[in-house]
Amino acid sequence: MKNTLYIVIPCYNEEAALPPTSEVMLGKLRQLVSEGKASGRSRVLLVDDGSRDATWKIIAGLCEKYTEFAGVKLSRNRGTQNAIMAGLDTAREFADMVITTDADLQDDIGAVDRMVDEYLAGADVVYGVRSKRETDTFFKRFSAQAYYKLLTWLECGTVYNHSDFRLLSRRALDALDEYGERDMFIRGVVPLLGFKTAVVEYERGARNAGETKYTVKSLYRLAATGVTSMSTKPLRLIKTLGFLMILAAVALLIFAPYSRLVLASVWVVGGLVTCALGIVGEYVGRTFTETKRRPRYHIEQTVQLKETDEER
Repeated sequence: MKNTLYIVIPCYNEEAALPPTSEVMLGKLRQLVSEGKASGRSRVLLVDDGSRDATWKIIAGLCEKYTEFAGVKLSRNRGTQNAIMAGLDTAREFADMVITTDADLQDDIGAVDRMVDEYLAGADVVYGVRSKRETDTFFKRFSAQAYYKLLTWLECGTVYNHSDFRLLSRRALDALDEYGERDMFIRGVVPLLGFKTAVVEYERGARNAGETKYTVKSLYRLAATGVTSMSTKPLRLIKTLGFLMILAAVALLIFAPYSRLVLASVWVVGGLVTCALGIVGEYVGRTFTETKRRPRYHIEQTVQLKETDEER
């Protein structure tokens, strides 16, 4: 049975969260192995995304103490999406299935069992989808729901209320590797893979320790990446807006004597043009970044990734 499981966890300054998280993950992995759902070669793969605290020291200590842990240290901070890709690329060599989740235990660890069950039943991609957002603040809940609705309206093909809690089979990982974006929006690309999919609903809990690493700036960058990498509809909307502005200009000729209206229209048109240039600039900037073909990340160090003689 091909059931070697790797649980990939990106970590950035998670020295407070890692001790309780590692304990829970170790217990879950051992449970799956004892039930025969995962092989003894399974691992929890912790990816240090250029942390400035003791995160890597903790990871190295876990790998020294437990054979169930492995570690990857990136040479510098590259962002959550690239850290996830580093984990997926590394795990692909050893695993039959890979689950990605966060280091804060907000994703329901109980859903892992159902994800593995769906994989064993034939699914190549299993999405973890939030059923509720009661633990979120009003701002976070409102902004997140608005963003998912925006992605749906822009025809980005993402799964509603799904972030980066998912399972991918080896076949899905091999297909994902064929996508060459340097700044990949993983939650938008995975649905493009096809293959058999399943959905596991769960309730997201509160963070177990530490503080969230997502700032307003990083969330905006993730949102912009998602839109510009998955949809060209904003560019088509700019074209439509230009046509409407021409009609508005013709209408203003009729009301030319009303100087205040004309003056206001100049400011409105100027603002719309600036906004349109900003949207186009996002696409141009993304094209500029992608054409340079720079690597997503560099791995500085790995720990305990080779299989032991007993596991072979």
